[in-house]
Amino acid sequence: MAGRLEGKTALVTGATSNIGRAIAEAFAAQGAHVVVSGRSERRGVEVVDAIRSRGGRAEFVRADLDGSAQASSRLAAQATDALGGRIDILVNNAGIYPGTTTTTTDESTFDEVYAVNVKAPYFLTAAIAPAMAAAGGGVIINLGSWIARLGIPSSALYSSTKGAMETLTRAWAAEFGPRGVRVNAISPGVVQEPISGEVRPGEVMMNGTPAGRMGRPEEIAHAAVYLAGDDSSFVHGIVLDVDGGRTTAAVVAG
Repeated sequence: MAGRLEGKTALVTGATSNIGRAIAEAFAAQGAHVVVSGRSERRGVEVVDAIRSRGGRAEFVRADLDGSAQASSRLAAQATDALGGRIDILVNNAGIYPGTTTTTTDESTFDEVYAVNVKAPYFLTAAIAPAMAAAGGGVIINLGSWIARLGIPSSALYSSTKGAMETLTRAWAAEFGPRGVRVNAISPGVVQEPISGEVRPGEVMMNGTPAGRMGRPEEIAHAAVYLAGDDSSFVHGIVLDVDGGRTTAAVVAG
């Protein structure tokens, strides 16, 4: 039985760990030829080897997405070459999360976070979406966050970058949708790899939610497979909440 992404090609940024890795592995399991991109060659090769060991197709392309148009264009070109000349699916997942408050954020940190979280995917999309349109269509999936819409007393900087990505999702859907490129976003809740016997940072934020627990990376990946595939062919410009009910239901402290 063919996978839901059989014959498709995909570039996943920040694919060497957590959500990005899970998405890359899920795409490959569904038949896509995947470029795993990230800063760490060691971790990238590990992900590629894991995919190939299960019969999937994957390549690693190292990229330091620093926000410059040059870095994003270089990744677009290298990934296109690695995938045989086209990219059908782009997942803008790479990002950094500084543990700062508004008053403890210096200007260099502010600039770095916006460069990685907003400028890099902006220019990567600018490099790839027109080629998708020229080839007959494609899919772009952005990663937002539940804290883009539900304020918490820390990480205002990170939250604002994710708010920007959710806004760009709607704008790009309007800009590129008529040219055959569907653009949507996923807004995860707290998603961290579980560690037996340990409470992870952020885990307490999921207490009292309908799910009552942190999310697992593969649960975000399932949503990405849906948005990347033909089952969502009439879905444009949405932000799909995969957050255990964190933003949609009252959280009752227990």
